[in-house]
Parts: sequence; C-alpha cells; structure tokens
Amino acid sequence: MAQIFDAPSKALLRSQIAEHIAETDKADKREAPEDERPLPADRFFDRELSWLKFNKRVLELAQDTDVPLLERANFAAIFASNLDEFFMVRVAGLKRRIDSGIAVTAASGLSPRQQLRAISEQAHRLQEEHAHYVIDHILPELAKQHIVLLSWDKLTTAEQERLSRYYRQHVFPVLTPLAVDPAHPFPYISGNSLNLAVLVENPTSGKSHFARVKIPGNLNRLVPVDDLTDEESREERYGFITMENLIISHLETLFPGMIIKEARSFRLTRNEDIDVEEDDAENLLNAMEKELLRRRFGPPIRLEISEQTSPFLSQLLAGQLGISADEVYRLPTPLDMTVLFELQGIDRPDLKYKPFIPTTNRQIAEVESSRAQDIFAAIRERDILLHHPYDSFSTSVQAFLAQAAADPKVLAIKQTLYRTSSNSPIIDALIDAAHAGKQVLALVEIKARFDEDANIAWARKLERAGVHVVYGIVGLKTHCKLSLVVRQEADGLRRYCHVGTGNYNPKTARLYTDLGLLTCDPVVGQDLTRLFNQLSGYAPKSSFHRLLVAPRTVRTGLIQRIRREEAAARAGKDAWIRFKANSIVDEKTIDALYRASQAGVRVDIVERGICALKPGIPGLSESIRVRSILGRFLEHSRIYAFANSDGPQIGEGPASGPEVWIGSADLMHRNLDRRVEALVRITAPEQVDELIKYIDLQMADTTVSWHMGADGSYVRHSKDKDGRPLVDSQEYLIRKHQRRPHAAN
Repeated sequence: MAQIFDAPSKALLRSQIAEHIAETDKADKREAPEDERPLPADRFFDRELSWLKFNKRVLELAQDTDVPLLERANFAAIFASNLDEFFMVRVAGLKRRIDSGIAVTAASGLSPRQQLRAISEQAHRLQEEHAHYVIDHILPELAKQHIVLLSWDKLTTAEQERLSRYYRQHVFPVLTPLAVDPAHPFPYISGNSLNLAVLVENPTSGKSHFARVKIPGNLNRLVPVDDLTDEESREERYGFITMENLIISHLETLFPGMIIKEARSFRLTRNEDIDVEEDDAENLLNAMEKELLRRRFGPPIRLEISEQTSPFLSQLLAGQLGISADEVYRLPTPLDMTVLFELQGIDRPDLKYKPFIPTTNRQIAEVESSRAQDIFAAIRERDILLHHPYDSFSTSVQAFLAQAAADPKVLAIKQTLYRTSSNSPIIDALIDAAHAGKQVLALVEIKARFDEDANIAWARKLERAGVHVVYGIVGLKTHCKLSLVVRQEADGLRRYCHVGTGNYNPKTARLYTDLGLLTCDPVVGQDLTRLFNQLSGYAPKSSFHRLLVAPRTVRTGLIQRIRREEAAARAGKDAWIRFKANSIVDEKTIDALYRASQAGVRVDIVERGICALKPGIPGLSESIRVRSILGRFLEHSRIYAFANSDGPQIGEGPASGPEVWIGSADLMHRNLDRRVEALVRITAPEQVDELIKYIDLQMADTTVSWHMGADGSYVRHSKDKDGRPLVDSQEYLIRKHQRRPHAAN
C-alpha cells in the first residue's frame, strides 16, 4: 500500500528537513577557517547562461563533419529537445518568480530581468543558427545520400496521387479545423504541439477568417514519399514530406468553398514545471495526478512561427496567446527539429556510429564461466565496479535483480526507482519477487520531471502486485540509485547492494556513461538498511559509514575533504582534487575549491553541462582546469576523488592514499539540499586507481574535449597541431572493453 502522510507526520517531516538545513549551515561554519580572506563578488558564472553554452556544444557536434551524418542529425534533434525543456522549466520558473515578486539576484550578480534578457538574446541567436544549419547543411548533405525532404510541388504526379490516398485514409479523419469567430473563441493551444495558422476568405462576403489546425501528434511527421513495398525504390531513395506540408497541400478538404489565403506553421511552449504543495497533500499520488492535469494549461513562454508568416497573422497569434515580441521566434521551416529523431529508423549503417555491443563485466564473467550465472557468487568474491554502457547493464544490474527475484533464499528486496523504461525488466523482477512471497519495497519518485505519468503508472502496477510502494520524504526528491537484497545463507543473513550513478533504465544504460558498485560489504549493507528505513519510515538521526547522504552530509562531506586537501597543500604535501559531474553550481563547494586552489591544490574538473566556477583566474583559481566531454554517449557518472584520506574508518579503505566516491549527486543546490542522494566510497585499490585514470583520460590534452576558459568560453580541441585526431575517450573505452572475450546483449 502507498504511504499516506497524516498531519502529525507532515509536521515531523517538515521539522526534519529544517533540521537538515540548519545542521548543514552549522557544519559549514565549523569547517570554515577564521582567517579566510573574502573572495571576489564576481566569482560565479550564471547557471542559465552556462546551460545555453552547454547546448551550444551539442550544436557543435551536429556541425562536426567528422561525426556520421545521421548522428549529426540526431544531435540537431537533441539540441532542439534540450532547448524545449530549458524553456518549459528554467525560463518558465524564472518568469514565474519574476511575476510573483519572489525572484532574487543570482549568485552571478545578474538580476532576474537581466537573466531573462540575456537568455532571450542567446536563445534567439542559437535557435536561428541551429535552424539555418540544419536547412543549409544537414538536409542538403542528407539529400546527397538519397535521404530527401521534399515539398509537395517537387513530387511527381504518381507520388502526389499515392500521398493523397494516404491523406484521405489516415490523416483527414483525425483532423479538426477550429475556426475563430464570435461563436468560436480562440482555441486552446497545447504546449509543444505543432499547428497550422490558416487564413481563409469567404468568396461570397469577401471576409477573412482565422482557423487553427493541429498537426496530429500520434502520427509520424515524416511521411514516406516512396512506395516502401517497392524494394528498388527504397534502395534508390528515402524520400519524405512533412505532415504539415501534406496537410497544407490538402487544406481545401478542410475548408471547402473557402479561399486559402495563408497557412503557416507555429508552435507554442508552455510552463510545464510541476509544483506540488506536498505539506498540504493528504495523498501525494493523487496530488501529482491533479497537478499533471494542470500542467497542460501552464502559461505560454515561447512562440515559434514560420519566418514567412505575415505580420497580420504573427500579431494575431502573439496577441491571442499573450506572447511578447521578444518571446516570438521567427524561424525557417520545418519548425520543431525534434522531427529529425525520426530519421534514426533509416537503415543506413554507413551514416551512423559503428554498432556497439556491451560486454559482461570481467569479474562477473569469470565467475559465470566456472559456475554458470551466479551474480551473488561474484559479489561475494569482491566488490564489483561497473562502468556502463561498456559493461552490460543486462548481465549485471538487471541480472542481479532478476536472480534475486527468482532465488528462494532471498527474503527481501528494496529498490529506488527514479526513471525506468517502458516494459521495464526491473519492474518485472520486483513484481516476480512479490508474487514469490518476498518482502519487496519500491521507493518510486513520482516527482521525477517529465516521467511523472509513467512513474504513477508503475506505482499503481507495483501496488497491485503486492509491492510496498512509498514515495520518500516530503519536500525531497529521492534521486539516489540504490538496491538492497537480503539473502539467507549458511552463516546467516547477507546483504547484497548496488549503489549507482544512473537510473535503473535498461534503455538509457546503453546510451549514458554511468558507474555502479555491487558489494556485499556488511558496512554498506548496514548503511543501505538505515537509509531505506529513513526513506520508508522515521529515522532522521541515521548515521552512515561508507555513504555520504544528502541533504545532510554530501555537501559537508565533500567540503571537509576539499579543506583537507587545502591543509595538505599548505603543509607542503602533494594535494589534488579530481571531480567528474554533470553540473558544478553550488556556491559553497565552489568557494571551497577556490580556497584549495589558492593554497596550491591542483583541481581537475570534468563536467558535461553547467559550470558556474571560473577556472584559471590568477590569485583565485589558477590551478583549476575545467574540461567538458560530449559525444556518442551522454556523460552521466559522478566521481569525487581526493589525493589524501584521513585514514581507515569502519569499512573504509587504506590509512593513506587517494579517496574516491561515486554516486548520484551533482554539485547543485537541488541535489545537495532538496534531494536524497547517496555517494559510496570505493575502497578496492585497483578500482580507486581505475577511476582516477578515467578522469585523467578525459582531462588529458591528447583527448577530445572542450576546454573552458577564464571568460566562460569553451573551445573544442579535437585535433593536434599537425591536424591528427585526438583520442575520443568513449571510443577508446569501447575498444578496450570489446577486446574482452565476453559479449552481452
């Protein structure tokens, strides 16, 4: 049964959250040396503008002619999808705070309105560059490879007749033209839907009228022009026409007897962020379902229109939708370049990355070869460090949970679920375990942005199967990636654990680079037991030995270790810090890194997305280097490595030498203050060394990466001074893992 919070429970949990924040502030004050000099006020880049620079790097991949052509089209689609989400969440949230009067000056020193103006300027420039590059370069290059986007007037008579039949049979029945007149108000325009603004004239009265036609979202936007049953035709060309072009060419069927004066495509972006007042929700699941219904009606924040749209039609749309001039984006068609995702289904392997088959982790494979598949036996021998997608997810994490579900000696399984795939084998394993009579706890984060609907459905399905479903702690998202399996063995109960950096999603596990630790270390088992008890019940004072857990100890734990490196450097010892994360935003952590740099600590940072830290500033951060890696896979793992350790604690590593942590937390406010996150310490010396070398590979001058400058600019380094390609770290790791003899599906 799902957990429901009553009033006393909510009051208790509110006080726990407040206590977490107060303890964090106290710890920061205790750790701060009293003689620190003030740091410059302008020491942070703006996080929103930094994100736009990240998306510019995605666009640069679409523009890289060394990348296979269909992959370049895919990066162009990713750019468009990223920007949609940025507007739906970040820009929408900023506008909402401005309108409500609660927006504050950012750490970068920009006022909210200055941020909004800068975002608008950069977003307009980026979207125009993106659209024109696709139309002027990617589409013509695709055409040279016989992948052609055609207009109606370029089709042969036979092609037009075939497509007209398709239109009459499959498209026309689902279209609904909506007129605007005194009897018909301006229609509701759903967020991210593609629409046609149509101006028609009554030939009898001579009056003009406006109508809107929504492009069906449940049909492919790229309609094949060629007869796909004709093998010869298919080999010669992949020809397509966009759905909107097809509909425009048949508008007379929707407005018979009217003169079509103008028909242009447009697209609206709305605020689609979710804001649930959890303290007032008697049932969080029901509250989320209601909020998801309200999401559809969020205020408009961006209007994309065809650059050919007349001033009259442009003004009519903007006026009716309440969009200001700087929120209108006039772009060449086709609008919504996420349509390029549909090209990935084309069977042209010569225009894509070479196929990649993950391999079974070496430690698991070695045990399998002698004892058939037994993940538990492999874990009992030693901790197993997984590196996805190079190590197969299906033969490691997925197999671990499937074996746990089927094993009669397993008594209980506890699992966090932030995002997972459709037809998820992880969900199936939990359901099978519940049907087998095991105790199964699933902590489903139903506030995972844009996965809310799916996670609600999973929660309902798990509940029906008898799984204990809970939603975590009020006010906090549960973002940690944890599995705990309790097994009865000859010498008593043993706890098998997985702590990861990525979601339990078999599909994204093939596309994201993530790390995971499989272990039966009793200390980690005890830590996970306490953490799950805290998440499903009331255990606010839980302490951990091999974990750092947000919102209480991740920030303070990392800052403590940064200051330890600072002290080591001041004492003349070798001191360095190596971080790998998606985003570096948290001001307290950045300030600690600045102090460490001032003391002479060498700091290397690999980040994918946002970086508010300014590297290479004399007297502030001159020993800090920042590199960004983007490529075939989405870099998603988080590693926090330090040259020195305080010595062994319970279940921890050697008394001296490097200390390395992996986990789910980025260095952002939401991760450190508003989410439950977990980092686990890696203790096996060879695994510590492997992770340090991994960061060194990505930081190396011989590796393809973007180098961040002191002014916030990113310069891509992909070739050496003689024009030879640098090492692609992802391709290097693919080759390294494929040399292993064990392949996996």
